[in-house]
Amino acid sequence: MKRVSLLRAAALGVGLLAACSSSDSPPVQTPLACAGTAVPGLASHLLVGFAGSDATAALPGFDLRYQYLAGSVPADVSCSPCSNCGTGSNWWGCWQEMNREPGLFVQRFIATAEQDGLIPMFTYYIILPASGVAEGTSEVTSAARNAAFMALYFNDFRFFLQQVGTHNAIIHIEPDFWGYAAQAARAATTDAHGLPAAVATANTPDCATQENSIAGLGRCMVAMVRKYAPNAKVGLHASPWGAGYDVVANTDPTLDIAGQGQSTAVFLATCGASESDVVVADISDRDAGYYQSVGRNTWLDPTDKQLPTFAQIFVWSRAVSNGVGRPVLWWQIPVGNMGLPDAPNAWKDNKVDYFFDHTDRVVASGAIGMAFGAGASGQTTPETDGGNLIGRAAALKAVGSQPLCP
Repeated sequence: MKRVSLLRAAALGVGLLAACSSSDSPPVQTPLACAGTAVPGLASHLLVGFAGSDATAALPGFDLRYQYLAGSVPADVSCSPCSNCGTGSNWWGCWQEMNREPGLFVQRFIATAEQDGLIPMFTYYIILPASGVAEGTSEVTSAARNAAFMALYFNDFRFFLQQVGTHNAIIHIEPDFWGYAAQAARAATTDAHGLPAAVATANTPDCATQENSIAGLGRCMVAMVRKYAPNAKVGLHASPWGAGYDVVANTDPTLDIAGQGQSTAVFLATCGASESDVVVADISDRDAGYYQSVGRNTWLDPTDKQLPTFAQIFVWSRAVSNGVGRPVLWWQIPVGNMGLPDAPNAWKDNKVDYFFDHTDRVVASGAIGMAFGAGASGQTTPETDGGNLIGRAAALKAVGSQPLCP
């Protein structure tokens, strides 16, 4: 299942993030000397990841494989087998045979990744599809405040973490949600502490000491990872539009790009990102060729001479990384390439080739890794791109992966 961010382009405000309390603001830091040192246990080279098939996972060149978890949440996660859960395949816990116990899908994904020598990564994307609210700030101002829903949500997250157990993994929490939370904070002239959320009231077993706010929500979820999946790495999501301007699409040379990144870092730190391991960031959810076919221009200049550029978004990510004190993991980078015909499942884009052509710049952007995959159905995948991503990953591995400390 893929994330479809229908409101990403429209849900952009103006202005900067509301200031957070001084105790939560990340310290001003010098640039990280080596992003890899911030995540003990992960590789000392730039990680290359993807979302795709088992056949692709078995090929050389990749370091991690990611998978969305999305859909409904059950009334009782202890139901077994899946035929008794009342959710069908709408719940990620039953993305396997209905006569088997819930959670087997995650267990199998981890086992397959480990067999292929890959780090399994999960994008936990549940609040929007499970709550039924409209995408956007209502996820924050409605779903996250609903104690009954949040109790089910926390039960589901705990059950997921129990499937991960002691395995090494990367857990990516709620893409887009924290960006919408930042928008809600600006609208209310407050910070993440001032946005109510059902946390302690909905999850007494794990987070009784956390405040009932969006700040408490992020910190609760990071703490739950530490408790139930102690060998996993965890990260919140940094949206390039979260601080008020879409940094990826920006064409204004006077915009303070680094300032936008620092504002994002301040908000995420309030929500517990400085207690996490990585910050996950995305650059687009669909191929540029697809967006062009529906009248939207999302192309970035590969020569970095005319805005919008890749260099611009890297300035932003470096500021996020420096501000939070954690490296960035670029995620869901569109898979298209310029040799494709601009058709469903085979759209043009230049992001794969730019990232592989400039791995030194990727590292300098504060990144520890780059993971490629489609953000919606009908987009280019590693299996439909003519072998470009697989070839580039294998070629980079063959000549020696990009070190994190060039």
